[in-house]
Amino acid sequence: MIPGKRFLNFLGAWSVFAFFIALSYLLFPFHYADTHSYFKLSMVRFWQTVGGVFLFIIIWDAWKGREKPIISIKRVIPHNLSLGVWHDVELQFRHNYSFPATIEVFDNYPEMSEVDLFPQTIKLLPSKVTKFNYRIRPTERGNATFKTVNLLVNSPLKFWQMKMDAGESSSVKVFPNFAAVSHFRLLATDHRTSQLGIKLKQRRGEGLEFHQLREYRDSDEIRQIDWKSSARRRKLISKEYQDECDQQIIFMLDCGRRMRSKDDELSHFDHALNAILLLSYVALKQGDAIGLMSFSGEKRWLSPKKNVSSINRVINAVYDLKTSTQAADYCSAARDILKLQRKRSLVIILSNIHDENTGDLSLALSLLKNRHLVLLANLREMLLDKFLDEPVENFSQAIRYTGIFDYLETRKKVKQNFIKKGILCFDTTPKQLPIELVNQYLSIKRSGRL
Repeated sequence: MIPGKRFLNFLGAWSVFAFFIALSYLLFPFHYADTHSYFKLSMVRFWQTVGGVFLFIIIWDAWKGREKPIISIKRVIPHNLSLGVWHDVELQFRHNYSFPATIEVFDNYPEMSEVDLFPQTIKLLPSKVTKFNYRIRPTERGNATFKTVNLLVNSPLKFWQMKMDAGESSSVKVFPNFAAVSHFRLLATDHRTSQLGIKLKQRRGEGLEFHQLREYRDSDEIRQIDWKSSARRRKLISKEYQDECDQQIIFMLDCGRRMRSKDDELSHFDHALNAILLLSYVALKQGDAIGLMSFSGEKRWLSPKKNVSSINRVINAVYDLKTSTQAADYCSAARDILKLQRKRSLVIILSNIHDENTGDLSLALSLLKNRHLVLLANLREMLLDKFLDEPVENFSQAIRYTGIFDYLETRKKVKQNFIKKGILCFDTTPKQLPIELVNQYLSIKRSGRL
């Protein structure tokens, strides 16, 4: 139990009054025969009586306040939260108050989150369920725990406040932000995927797998015509092809220290997870199987599967995955992939590569290339592009511009060397990674390289 604002205000006012009474005694000493002094003495005794009454009221209020009311709280939260997205949380208060009461509320939300509207004062009405909403925004992935709700309940006359804990602890999972996947799903339904920047290129030739027969169209090529079916039906019939299905896509996700870099609120690692989710959805829609392996930190392996639940399988496998302080060990990861994945697959490596670790990476890519088709997605810091676009106005800016330009030229040479060795490679910023990765995948599918 702690003093309330009303008690502190009363104590302050009484202290000021006592000070002036004491000051009057010192400055104006009086005698009992003095009428004016007798009046002053009467006023002193009157206020002493008033003070005694208030003291009794305060003690009574404290005693009544110890009879804690029954307050139960139910927290309504989404089953899963998305990283960096605002979500609504509702607190439902049930109580046995027979009169309106005011309480202060503070919910013990997860530390790795941002909230608004706290602490908050709420008025509880008799015989009614009171509801209160606030918003929460997770800033890290993983398991988030809500602890009990802290309450400050006023005593009947509000001279005291009682601390209470109500409600139950609860845990939720904070997943990567799959808003891009949902957006893509909607655009794909309306055939407007170009709004995301996804480019559907024409197939090379007539495709890889026969799909169906249909009537001839003016835009069809002569080699698409099925002459036997045309002769049998006495009208032109064309063959329709589709991209080859049942291919396997393996993500190699770098969990090393390079992926801890941040250009905005999300790290390179979180951007890579968002890209994996988007491409997983696209590849599953194409009839391909999705697998994943993390390396240079906590090692996790998901064998390739293409059923409908595979996207949820990927999300549940990576939602609590963290980066480590280790350097990326590409060779070890490549040997693990060769042991675990025998069938030829498209292996996509997502990493942040600098020129000092290209030797180990080159050996790893050579090992993987013997069995798999390899695509290297190299993340580039967005600040580099920002600094290059800024005008150069002094010597320090010129030095910085030269250093960044030289560094990017080195990255280009590394990329060109990989391409010469038959490794597919692209360099992109974290924000552009999801769309660039999908475009690379669709280009590979339609080229028939896998």
